[in-house]
Order: sequence, then structure tokens, then C-alpha cells
Amino acid sequence: MDKIYAAITAVNGYVPDYVLTNQELETLVDTNNEWILSRTGISERRILKGEGLGVSDLAIPAVKGLLEKRGIGAEEIDLLIFCTTTSDMPFPATANIISAKIGATKAWGFDLQAACSGFLYGLTVGAQFIETGMHKKVLVVAGDKMSSIIDYQDRATCIIFGDGCGAVLLEPNLEGYGLIDANLHSDGSGISHLHQKAGGSVKPTSHETVDAREHYVYQEGKAVFKFAVTNMAEAAAEIMERNNLTADNVDWLVPHQANKRIIDATAARMGVGPEKVMVNIERYGNTTNGTIPLCLWEWESKLKKGDNLVLAAFGGGFTWGSAYIKWAY
Repeated sequence: MDKIYAAITAVNGYVPDYVLTNQELETLVDTNNEWILSRTGISERRILKGEGLGVSDLAIPAVKGLLEKRGIGAEEIDLLIFCTTTSDMPFPATANIISAKIGATKAWGFDLQAACSGFLYGLTVGAQFIETGMHKKVLVVAGDKMSSIIDYQDRATCIIFGDGCGAVLLEPNLEGYGLIDANLHSDGSGISHLHQKAGGSVKPTSHETVDAREHYVYQEGKAVFKFAVTNMAEAAAEIMERNNLTADNVDWLVPHQANKRIIDATAARMGVGPEKVMVNIERYGNTTNGTIPLCLWEWESKLKKGDNLVLAAFGGGFTWGSAYIKWAY
């Protein structure tokens, strides 16, 4: 029996209309455009504005656009995995909310939380249901409304993050195209460097936690950067070695868009030139779970059947990893 691969057969993305520029941030915190650009590579980011809007409002247009491109109905979806750090509410799962709103009446689903590595984790999990023959159509949706947990008085974090969401459809492939290999890691000892202090069961929401501004992202930038720049690059290099890939036969590096210097270090470790690296951090910032699928969405027209893609990410937790995909269309 031929091996079943989980192939990406459609991709789509969505970012909100409001553009938060570096110049506007200069009016909010003690920073400037040159400082932000030199350290992150970010010029602007998108922000979801409006009362009562959550991350599902980013996911739904991304998914609806994907279904339209693929020419299928939501009722054909078997499973929806939503990778996010900013769910609509503590429960139910935002995956269930999305499924209901798009009419995916036959799908089951769940949320997956692995911070910025969530899409890689979700892609790998979703692929198992395709490869075993259990499902035919799996949606992996990844995105965040990071503006909901960012302190716009904290210049260390507010310059980095934006809102956005991407989605891919996984279907069976017998030609050898799809997810070939994944290399995933986690290390909980990194919790002290990047986390949200309150709002969970350890430190439930109270007047004190709100007053202390403990419901926002807390990040020790130098420690996170050091760990990320090493491990994301090593994970990408390892997946190349395991699959006999070289800089010549890697067509695209699709890196998590956390920091331009981390992206450059990963590309250098792999030996690939900038012409092979997908970068949109300058326009969207770090959309956490959404960065990699948003890159695939923007570069879709340049991808060719058989292209070798290396995906790499790093996130809070710490989580990190890489994946090797042979593009299917």
C-alpha cells in the first residue's frame, strides 16, 4: 500500500485593516522608528479594533477564504485544530466557536497552545489523522489577537506583536508530497523568561492582578533572544541533515517572524540566501501562531509543486522546532 502523506492543498490568511506604525508607537512609549527597525526589523503591525471582537474574528475570514479557494463546503471538514495563545474565552475551545460560525457541522476540533510554535505543532498533529487514514480533510488554523494581552506602556513588548491569522487545509497525497518530517522540542525551564503572570489557575484574576498589570505578556528580551537564535537555527539545520537537504535543494525557508536578526541567523545556519527566505515581519510584526501560515499565504503564487520548504519556529514555554514539507501544488 502506498504511503499516505498529509499535503497542504490550500492556504489563506487574514489581517485586520488597522495599521499600527512605529511612528504611532513613538507617541505611546519612549521609543523611535530607528530603534525598533534596527532591533526587530518591524515597521508596522496590524491591530484588530472594535468592541466584542476576538481571535475567532480573525480566523473566520481566513477559513472562509480558504474554503472558497479550494471549492469545498465547511460541512466537508473532518477536524479543525486551532493554534492560539489568545482564545476567545477560557472555555469553550475557540475551535468549536469557529466551526459553529462557518458551518463545519461534521467537524470535531480543539485548541492547541504552544505559543509561537503552535502552527508547527498543529500541522504535525493534524498530519497524523491524514496519514492514518482516519480523516480526509483537516483544517489547521493558527492566529492570535496579541493586542489583547500586550501592555502598550511596555516598550519591550508593544513594538513586537500584531494581530493576524492563517489557515491551511491538509488532505491525503499518494505522490510523496506533503509533510515529510518534523522536529519538535519543548523546555519548560524557560517559563520565567516569557509568560503571562496572571489569569490562570495558579494566579486567578483579581483586582490586585489587574492593578499590577499582570495580564499582559512578560518577556525578558535578551534571554529569549539568545535561546531562540540558537535553537531555531539548530532545529532547521537538523531537519536538513535528517532528510539529506542542502542549501541548494531547499527552495524556501519559512521562519517564524519574531525578529529579523533571528530569521537571518537561521538562514545563515542553513546556508540559504535571502532570496529563499519568506519575510513579512516588517509589515505584520510577530503574530505569534499566525506568522508561518501568513507567509505561506503571501508567497503562495511563487510556490511550485515539488518545492522543498523548511519551516522553523520558536515560542514561549519554551517551544521550538522545524518541519520539512514538499509542496503539493
